[in-house]
Amino acid sequence: MCVSKMLQVRHVPDAVHAELARRAAAAGVSLSDYVLRELERVAARPPVEEVLVRSASRRLDLSVAEVVDTIRAERPNR
Repeated sequence: MCVSKMLQVRHVPDAVHAELARRAAAAGVSLSDYVLRELERVAARPPVEEVLVRSASRRLDLSVAEVVDTIRAERPNR
């Protein structure tokens, strides 16, 4: 069973509130549901720092020349 938590955000600028309300209305949902959906979307993505650490640990076994050759070979296919 999932226990929900309440989150209150203070000092939301009028322009931000208006834009979120506009987007919620366009999506046909309440402002609360829209903001919750956006928070879920943000929370589902890994933090930038985590992505950078993961990508730094990956190693390509290609030389610079091989990468350049591949790019040049693929350009005509665009």
